[in-house]
Amino acid sequence: MKLFVVEDEAKMARLLERGLREEGHQVDLAESGTEALEQGLGVAYDVIILDWSLPGMDGVSLLRRWRERGLRTPVLLLTARGTVGERVTGLRAGADDYLVKPFDFEELVARLEALHRRGAGHEALTRLGPITLDARRRVIGRDGAEESLTAREFALLSELAGHAGEALTRTELLGTVWGTGFDGAPNVVDVYVGYLRGKLRSVSGDAVTIQAVRGVGYRLVVARPPRGEA
Repeated sequence: MKLFVVEDEAKMARLLERGLREEGHQVDLAESGTEALEQGLGVAYDVIILDWSLPGMDGVSLLRRWRERGLRTPVLLLTARGTVGERVTGLRAGADDYLVKPFDFEELVARLEALHRRGAGHEALTRLGPITLDARRRVIGRDGAEESLTAREFALLSELAGHAGEALTRTELLGTVWGTGFDGAPNVVDVYVGYLRGKLRSVSGDAVTIQAVRGVGYRLVVARPPRGEA
């Protein structure tokens, strides 16, 4: 998932970023409502994690502005405010879910996954030639044969599938799938392409492949079915 965390407490922001990246998600951070306003509207995030207490513009005011301007991205509101009245205020402002601090990280991840499934709707299944990419179950399958994907594998395959036939550079894939703050080895893209190639071959043979483009990066290629086949 591509996540946007709006949190001004530096320690909490770092913990969330590290934990969510370890789960395989791409994470962008903002420290204030003012900073987050345009970014939340301008980037296609899967879920936004929003702290109620922010400097300048508080989280609820920011959320109202987003909803007024048409933002439909699911929002998980984090807060130390736990009364019923305050929860109602947050939900009526446009929050899709609510988590009171302190919270368990595993519960946070489970709630994010639930919001993502809910927001994915009819886009949960993607056809790639003869195979199906299932976003809810994070698997690829064909005729009953399936391969499970890790969160990072799913993000990489989704990015390639969204630009099927186009060559994407390693830099583009690193930025989109691992995030602009990733400081690991650039060949991590090659490693994960290798993982995906094995799983694609397992369920599709040569019908769906990831081709290396010399001097550029990779592209996903879906072979045309033989004449007479659907």
